[in-house]
Amino acid sequence: MLKFAAIAPHPPIIVPTIGAPADLKKVSKTVEAMEKLAEKFAKAAPDTVIIISPHGPVDFKQFTINQSPTLVGHFYNFGDFKTELIFKNDLELIEVIKKDCQKEKIPLRLTDSKELDHGALVPLYYLSKKHPNFKVVPMAYSYLDIENHFKFGQILHQTTSGGLSSATGSQGKRIAIIASGDLSHRLTPEAPAGYSPQGKEFDERLIELLKKKDTEGILKMDQGLIEEAGECGYRSIVILLGALNDLDWQSEILSYEGPFGVGYSVVNFKL
Repeated sequence: MLKFAAIAPHPPIIVPTIGAPADLKKVSKTVEAMEKLAEKFAKAAPDTVIIISPHGPVDFKQFTINQSPTLVGHFYNFGDFKTELIFKNDLELIEVIKKDCQKEKIPLRLTDSKELDHGALVPLYYLSKKHPNFKVVPMAYSYLDIENHFKFGQILHQTTSGGLSSATGSQGKRIAIIASGDLSHRLTPEAPAGYSPQGKEFDERLIELLKKKDTEGILKMDQGLIEEAGECGYRSIVILLGALNDLDWQSEILSYEGPFGVGYSVVNFKL
């Protein structure tokens, strides 16, 4: 059963062993919000975390799930040679998701890599602080249309509720789904993807629609605006909204800021 859902950014700079003190001060709202999110996560006490990362092995025509039995994450590429997180995968749950995708004709591929990308690892770093004992199912979105992303999310909901498959991989389990993603990468002239005034417009629009619980509005956001914003979280969020579609939820915006030209938003969903 789905017990926890959230949107989480993934800048490595919010990890204290990576970000310099001056940089951590600039992202203090995000750090504080991630710590609050970790407390809510611990109270929900999920057995398994499904995490959708933009930096996983994205395939244009199919969704991807990593089925490596053991998952390892580190921050070597960001200068931290000490931090290491190790998780077990939930292979039973993956088997159920695979069967349900086959039934619904949703294209899915399975990969096998022990390495967790930073899109998954940064949120997991915070979430595992207060509740470390959970399994992880890493996923990547695709470049199929938005309708397929929403439908994939609906399958995740049905799977975690035991609604489609006769298998028992999800029964009795407490499941969390995390949509990892940063918002616009074009908020300021110094932003990594360059500046666009539509970056701020996209971020404000998305957050307002989340506050209003306007799923339809998010699904119908202008594709030109989305592309111009240079975001990496929209498709992850659409999958999450699909998973939440049949539930009574309210969004709780814990933080939003963009001190380095990239929008970081931490959102908890009250279920």
